[in-house]
This record gives sequence, C-alpha cells and structure tokens, in this order.
Amino acid sequence: MSLFATKSVAHIISESEGGKHHLKRTLGPGNLIALGIGAIIGAGLFSLTGVAAAQNAGPAVALSMVVAAIGCALAGLCYSEFSCMIPVAGSAYTYAYTTLGEWIAWIIGWDLVLEYAVGSSTVSISWSAYVVSLLHTFGISLPAQFIAGPFEAVKLPDGTTAQGIANIPAVIIVGLISMLLMIGIKESARTNAVIVVIKLAVVLVFVGIGWMYINKANYTPYIPANTGEFGHFGLSGIMMGAGTIFFAYIGFDAVSTAAQEAKNPQKDMPIGIIGSLAVCTVLYVAFALVLTGMVPYLELGTAAPVATAIDKAMPQYVWMNNLVKFGIICGFTSVILVMLLGQSRVFYSMSRDGLVPPVFSDIHPKFQTPWRSNLLFFFFVAPFSAFLPLSIVGHMTSIGTLFAFVIVCAGVWVMRVKNPNAPRPFKTPLVPLVPILGIVWNFAMMYSLGWSNWLRLIVWLVIGQAIYFAYGRTHSHLRQGGKTVSR
Repeated sequence: MSLFATKSVAHIISESEGGKHHLKRTLGPGNLIALGIGAIIGAGLFSLTGVAAAQNAGPAVALSMVVAAIGCALAGLCYSEFSCMIPVAGSAYTYAYTTLGEWIAWIIGWDLVLEYAVGSSTVSISWSAYVVSLLHTFGISLPAQFIAGPFEAVKLPDGTTAQGIANIPAVIIVGLISMLLMIGIKESARTNAVIVVIKLAVVLVFVGIGWMYINKANYTPYIPANTGEFGHFGLSGIMMGAGTIFFAYIGFDAVSTAAQEAKNPQKDMPIGIIGSLAVCTVLYVAFALVLTGMVPYLELGTAAPVATAIDKAMPQYVWMNNLVKFGIICGFTSVILVMLLGQSRVFYSMSRDGLVPPVFSDIHPKFQTPWRSNLLFFFFVAPFSAFLPLSIVGHMTSIGTLFAFVIVCAGVWVMRVKNPNAPRPFKTPLVPLVPILGIVWNFAMMYSLGWSNWLRLIVWLVIGQAIYFAYGRTHSHLRQGGKTVSR
C-alpha cells in the first residue's frame, strides 16, 4: 500500500462517533476561546518581547508581533476549515491523514510531540523556577537539591552553590495537571478559565498603569538601522523578531485538538481559534508598545524585561514585580494544561488508527477521557522535568509548530482540489491565495530560526521514521483494510 494512502472524511467521522472510543462533548465557544488564550499567553510574552526588542527589532517589536500574528491567522483560517469539516481529535495529524496520506500524517503527529509533550516539560521547569523565586520573596526557601536537575548548579542565598538532584516542583505540577486531565475535560476547562482570567488581569494591569509612563522619545528611531548583520534591526530584524516571538503565540492550534469534545464544532471551532488569536494579538501589541515606551529598547535584553521596565520607569510600583511573577506562574500552568491536553488527543487519534499502541485510545468508563494516555505522558514528561536543564527547546518547539502550520495550509489547498464539493460549514477565504501565503509566511519564519534548529528538527523526524516503519506501518488499520480514497 502506498505511503500516501488517505482516509475519507466520512470514515474518520464515523469512527469517532462509534464504539468505546468516544469522547464527551461538553465545550462551548467560551471554553474554546479560553483554551486558546490559556495556551497562547505564557511567559513568552513577558520575556521574549524584551529580547526581540533589544536584539532584533527595537521599538518595532510591535510590528514583529503583527507579522507573527499574520502567520498564525493564515494558518488559523485553514485550521478553522478543517476543524469544521473533520470535528474529531487529532488536529493537524488528522487533517494530513485525509489529504496528504498516512506517512505525512505520521510525520506531523510525531512533530506535534515536539510541540506538546517536550514543550510542556520545558514549561514545567520554568514554572518551577518562578514558583521558587516567588516563594523566596516571602521568606520561604525550598531545599536547593530538589529545585533543579543533576546537570544544574543552584546558587544559594549565602552565595554558595549546590548541585541539584531532581526538580521536584516541576514534577508535581505535571502530575497535578495530568490528574486533572484524567478526571475530565469539563473540570480541566473550568480550571483553565479561572487561570486565564487571572493572567489576563495581570497583563491589563501592567498595560493600564504602564501606559501613563510612556516616554515617546524611546520610540525614536522606531525601526533602528540594520547593523550589517541579518536579523539585527532593520526589516530583517523585524522578521527575525517575529520568528523569536512566535513562541509566544504557540498554542492556538491546540484548540483544534478539542474538536471532538466541542458541543457544536461546526460553529464553535472557528470562534475558538480565531477569537483566541484576535484577543491575544491585541494584548500583545499593546504590551509591546508599553514596554518599549517605558525604557530604551537596548535595556530590555534581560531575562526579566518587565521587571527592568518597572524598576526604571515606575519604581514606586515594586509590588507589580511580584504580581507579574504570579501572572507568569498562572500563564505557565495553563500552557502545561493545554499542551498535555493536546498531546493526549493527538495520540488518541493516532492510536485509533493503529499507528501507536491501543492503550493511548483507552477511554475511562466514568470520566470519558483517555486517562491511560494522560498517565503514560506523565511518566514520559516527568523525567525530562525532573532531571534535564532548561535549554533551547523553545526554538525547537517553534520550528516544529511552524512546520505543522505549513502542512495544514497545504492540506486545505489539496482538499479543495481533491474534494471540492465536500460540506464546509466554514470556508477559508481566497483559496488558494490564503493557503499559499500561509505556507510562504510561516516557512519564512522557519528560515529565520537558523540552521541549527533545522538540524534538530531533522534528527527528531528521523527518530520518528524509525518508530513508524518499526511499528506504525505494520499495525496501521488503513494498511489492514481500512477505507481509502486515494493512493
């Protein structure tokens, strides 16, 4: 059988609605928007904005926000069409299976592990660092050996250093969120909604108060002249800034993984995807304008640019530093929740197709969640959280997500050609222009991330190929007689 054999939309939908592999539809449009915002607004906003301003775009980092948002919007329109046509779990994996074939679907499914599972591990490590920092401001110090992995040295309050053993707080948050996801999607959505309200309030407080301390002189020059090196200011700096900031936009695609749990996916999925993107883009641009207006952009290249801005422009608001830390912790919490939710739903679909073991699609009889999948991913993510240091996985996650966006945009175009008369409750406008722009735009941001991240992506995909041909190819339900529409 061809590597590019596909499954029909009707067959995928009928599979999702029958048998014991059935998820509970409980999410409305508000829940879906909250899931998107929960995944998008994380610490990337509070840290990467300053780095992109100081090293790439200057005050024009707000334009970098817009460039990144346009790439996301082009992909978001394509995700919306697919999520209405194929309202099942699996996101880009399922969409690729119906248009580009099983092999490409596997590549995307494996690629999403890079975004969701590995990404959630990285976020949990950062979550731990901020919790430890916030507790320290209140005079609570955790044992140094248990707040970092064995490859990290921890600096103690007296100036000495100690070698870490395991990052216990990171493991605890992954365990708690995994347990919440096992209990139920409705409970998870409610918890996420509360967290979203808190972190939106933190962003709005900073923007509202900081707006009064903007010095317009800090906007000159708005687009600093290029230094002669690609990506260091000028127009290329705006593009590289967009590639850097893109990590702060990652997550809206996770909304599509919940399509099989939406009450009315044909109507609600586009609202959830486009709505969460629109809200976050407005907040991101306002945040960037305030941050670069408060202090000169060259002073923002620190690990905590918001703290730098507060200390220099409005030192009387010292309490806001702790508020921002709390907002970042809330942001990390909801990002971990949505990432682990998305990963379990992608593997749920892959398991239903036979490409990964059936344990990943085992539904709990009471909670109606893929609880074994959540449990297994806890044991997969926890060792990374406990023992590995925080590294450059952020860029790896960005390039993996952009790759998935490119495939989804191509998939919409292919589906319009192969199956033009299929019911489409939501249609991506101006096809093939929008998909082509989405491919080019997101590929340009991939290019800007540099060859080292391309190399890591290729190595990751090669590992996935070994697993596919060793297990997935031989256990594929499609290969064993499932319905196909093309070869």
